[in-house]
Amino acid sequence: MEAIRKQASRFREQVARQQQAVLKQFGAGGYGGSDNLITDEAELQQHQKLEKLYISTRTAKHFQGDIVRGVEGYIITGSKQVEIGTKLSEDSKKYGSENTCTSGNTLSKAALSFGRARAHMEKEHGNLLKALGTQVAEPLRAMVMGSPLEDARHLAQRYDRMRQEAESQTIEVSKRQARMREMPGNHDLVMKLESAETKLHDLKSNMSILGKEAASAMAAVEGQQQRLTLQRLIAMVEAERTYHQRVLQILDQLESEMISERQRLEAPPAPSVADMPSPPPFEEVNGVYTSQTHNESVDCMGYFLGEVMHPYNGESDTELNLSIGDYIVVRKVTNNGWAEGECKGKAGWFPFAYIEKRERVLASKVAEVF
Repeated sequence: MEAIRKQASRFREQVARQQQAVLKQFGAGGYGGSDNLITDEAELQQHQKLEKLYISTRTAKHFQGDIVRGVEGYIITGSKQVEIGTKLSEDSKKYGSENTCTSGNTLSKAALSFGRARAHMEKEHGNLLKALGTQVAEPLRAMVMGSPLEDARHLAQRYDRMRQEAESQTIEVSKRQARMREMPGNHDLVMKLESAETKLHDLKSNMSILGKEAASAMAAVEGQQQRLTLQRLIAMVEAERTYHQRVLQILDQLESEMISERQRLEAPPAPSVADMPSPPPFEEVNGVYTSQTHNESVDCMGYFLGEVMHPYNGESDTELNLSIGDYIVVRKVTNNGWAEGECKGKAGWFPFAYIEKRERVLASKVAEVF
């Protein structure tokens, strides 16, 4: 249909040019002249501009419809994925809370962590689907079905029909001029010619006004289509980018927790501290306890982060209480098995064998140290 329409438009333009040539040939020196009957170049340019605007707005409308259908399909599929993922989350948390394994609770803790993380990810997925619906699909659907586009297209169609009527009236005027040349002085033919010319003049005048209105309306719609569609595409990209960033943060934390559980599962039994000497003493300086060098027995390893692999209950105020998974800033390590550092805002001694050095730690975990 589009090819036929373009071909018909080109055929009408060709006929119009041929009519102009005929009118120039037979109207020169004739009765009343023919300059006012010829379709001028400005009108032809107006018609071509409207044709391009019509095609542009229609193509943009189809593209907006494609986006709406794609987003709606993504929402339908995504909603099913959220449903499946939520069920997996619930099953994992149920196992983690009800498991009665006799050999330890490592898998239970991992299942709980996985279930909570999965629930959080599905919540973010649901937020993404909601954002795509409200920020992308709905605005574009409203514009596709909106009245500004339809009103502008109706104006363009009215202009096209009026142009065809003007072309037919031009042929009618040409015929009456030919009869006037064959029968000069015929009063009835003169009256009919004048009536035809008046009608043609009115048609051309109205057509010019309507063409400008239609072109202005179509240009406004085209600009609005371009702006709104680009804005919605950007909104879609930003929503997906935010979603993936948050999911990555959740997965990073989940991976850290699960790896810690695996390391605890594979770790050897906690070393005994019964045979270890007491840790070096602390002295208070301006209200803060700091360790001293004890018999030149401190190794300088530099500050580093360690993760607690075995729990430890301090036996004095100068020793730290440690829980599995805590992170410590280690500041000193002695030759007799003790280390000094800070955990959860408190400084003190602890068995160095109870921690493992970490090179990569989540920022949220580092914040818990101080």
